[in-house]
Amino acid sequence: MAEESDAADAGVAVQLIDGEGEFAGEGAERFMAAAGVAGCGLSYAVVSIMGPQSSGKSTLLNQLFGTNFREMDAFRGRSQTTKGIWIARCVGVEPCTVVLDLEGTDGRERGEDDTAFEKQSALFALAISDIVLINMWCHDIGREQAANKPLLKTVFQVMMCLFSPRKTTLLFVIRDKTRTPLEHLEPVLREDIQKIWNSVAKPEAHKDTPISEFFNVQVTALSSFEEKEEQFREQVQQLRQRFSNSIAPGGLAGDRRGVVPASGFLFSSQQIWKVIRENKDLDLPAHKVMVATVRCDEIANEKFGCITSDTEWLDLESAVQSGPVPGFGKKLGNIVDVHLQEYDKEAVYFDEAVRKGKRQHLESRTMNLVQPAFQKMLAHLRMKALEKFKAGLNSSLESGKGFAAAVRDNTECSIKEFEQGCADAVIKQANWDCSKILEKVRRDIEDHALSIRESKLSELTTHAKEKLRKALAEPVESLFDAADQTTWASIRNIYRRETESILPEFLKTLCGFEMEYAPAEEMVSKLRDYARSVVESKAKDEASKVLIHMKERFTTVFSHDKDSIPRVWTGKEDVRAIAKDARSAALKLLSVMVGIRWDDEPDGIESILTSTLLEGSVVSKIASAASADPLASTTWEEIPPKQTMITPSQCKSLWKQFKAETEFTITQAVSTQQAHRRGNSKLPPPWAIVAIAILGFNEIMALLRNPIYLFLLFVGYLIFKALAVQLDVSREFQNGVVPGIFSVSAKLLPTIQNLVNKVAAEQQPEHHHHPPPAIEPPQPQMQPPPLLLSPRSPMSELRRLHMPPSSPRKVASPSPSSSSSSAVSSPRHVAEDQKPRPVVAGHENESNIADSIV
Repeated sequence: MAEESDAADAGVAVQLIDGEGEFAGEGAERFMAAAGVAGCGLSYAVVSIMGPQSSGKSTLLNQLFGTNFREMDAFRGRSQTTKGIWIARCVGVEPCTVVLDLEGTDGRERGEDDTAFEKQSALFALAISDIVLINMWCHDIGREQAANKPLLKTVFQVMMCLFSPRKTTLLFVIRDKTRTPLEHLEPVLREDIQKIWNSVAKPEAHKDTPISEFFNVQVTALSSFEEKEEQFREQVQQLRQRFSNSIAPGGLAGDRRGVVPASGFLFSSQQIWKVIRENKDLDLPAHKVMVATVRCDEIANEKFGCITSDTEWLDLESAVQSGPVPGFGKKLGNIVDVHLQEYDKEAVYFDEAVRKGKRQHLESRTMNLVQPAFQKMLAHLRMKALEKFKAGLNSSLESGKGFAAAVRDNTECSIKEFEQGCADAVIKQANWDCSKILEKVRRDIEDHALSIRESKLSELTTHAKEKLRKALAEPVESLFDAADQTTWASIRNIYRRETESILPEFLKTLCGFEMEYAPAEEMVSKLRDYARSVVESKAKDEASKVLIHMKERFTTVFSHDKDSIPRVWTGKEDVRAIAKDARSAALKLLSVMVGIRWDDEPDGIESILTSTLLEGSVVSKIASAASADPLASTTWEEIPPKQTMITPSQCKSLWKQFKAETEFTITQAVSTQQAHRRGNSKLPPPWAIVAIAILGFNEIMALLRNPIYLFLLFVGYLIFKALAVQLDVSREFQNGVVPGIFSVSAKLLPTIQNLVNKVAAEQQPEHHHHPPPAIEPPQPQMQPPPLLLSPRSPMSELRRLHMPPSSPRKVASPSPSSSSSSAVSSPRHVAEDQKPRPVVAGHENESNIADSIV
């Protein structure tokens, strides 16, 4: 690459079009890259040279521009040196100047083909060149059959093939100038040029157009290179000066209206040659547009590829996938702006309309490329705004702020942050509208706020319902347990008090939601209905258990007195009256539970039930006509059907079942009274006394005649009484006759044994005048034997069991058994018991303490 650049700088020539008319694209591209022509923009000039074969064209270009076109070897004879068209860059000429060396005309090598290629090459040179050098001999000036006339005709003819041609400079270079001054030669030459111009067929539009409209004709003369070389070189150097700044205003170059930027020069040349080879009319303005279209398209594609492979863009695209990127719009805008500026820099010299159109297309493609990342950024901002709203709303609600105010403030804050994020994400090259995504954010926030609102309202409603349920359920249940005539009035009072306490508080809470009056009142109404439903539900639950409540009420009234003390059926109570009161109480409870009463108007249901079920005879009622029975119906006149819990016919069935289940309790009470009367009768009936007196007269008289029988009878009575006390016969028979007999039978023998042992112990003789016992060392006291007797054993037996063996006998404390035994003891024993006995005081104290513990 460096060698090609050096060669280009040295003016090395490269073939642009070969002798067969084929365009050498690859070689020309290498030349353009090596010579650095593509980056010159519009600051370049194209010079071409035409003339007869072997007229010294290549020599003149080499001497004039420092190029190294191939020259003819004079020693080898005249022949065609340049074939086709060659190109080279001038050395040391500013601005950048490209020189085209065309194949000479009138060459014998091409023969008849010469005219066709001559016209094509001349048209090509006029289409792409700013300056055309026409090399001609001095001695041909003024001659009718001069060699330059066919050349000029060719130039003027092909000029007519160009649509809207630009004004080209024709610089006639007169070679081998003679002594005739140039001032005399130039008018003759211009006259010949005018004649040739006039003889060329022109379109109607340019029939009278002077040559000066198409060409800027200039003339210069050079001495012979072979004869006056030094003078020739001096004149060439003077001519070289005219090519400096040739494209500046007033410079050698002519009109530059159709100039193609340097980057498109090669492509333009190739397309022009293609059109010329196809013998089509060459429309230079359209060609210019075509070149601009192709080149701008190439530049746009190149820059778009640069954007897609830009590392900054790739990093930004990757970063935005995971979360919002601060400064996204600015970063992306800078990336896009850099590549668009590069496009503008390279396409600035092409047709403006084409350039702008391609730029817009490039911008559109670029926006389509980056828009998914932008949409991803907006999605992150949308999610961030929603999360901010959720967090802010929760925080505001936790701090006690009103719901509506919290939603309004946090919505404004979240939307503002989202709009700032959108402004930061939008790039200046795009005209993206964020209104739709903003509406989505608003909709997201509204949906979330609505869901939270519904949740909060549901939570408040549930809380209020729970408070109403707790405030009503238990009190209502307790009121039904103690149902009476004031039950429903109390329920209504509780309902009114609790609803007036809870519902205003609930309505005050709703103020934070800034609800309209109608919805708020509807919610309060629903809560009021819920409170009624709680009462009604509890009433229906209790009504389903009305039979149980009736039996409990009956049992409570029947089995307890007015002081709530359990009754003892002694036989003095009026069981019939008590049973009637108990049934009346159960019937009142039934009348309370037959229906739900929300109004204060009294009804006669209790009196109907009382008169029908309690006072009237069921049998007579059945026998009577069905129409006369007030309970032969499914509805109550005073209670609507919806509020009826127990129908009249159901009351009748319940009462029948209730009476059947409570009959046993009444029967049991009557039986208990009768048993109590029998147990408390101490004397037999009078008829039994009379019968005993008549039938047992002989026995009575026998007892009276023999006192010992009375004594034995008295002793037997005492023994029987002692056994009855020990066995606690009255208590044993409280559970029934049969269980009492079994219990007494089981305890009879052990009790008799205990009495015999006690009597035997008391009958032992006592010795009052015995010598005092010798003092013995203290012995460890024995542990008392375990209590093997029943808790009903007499105290004397307990004392005997717990008395130490070494202690003297003490007198047992009086007890029912001891008193009876003492009654049958001898007088001597009684006297001895009354004598003072020497008893150790310490032992008596210990004995008393033991007795007290027992």
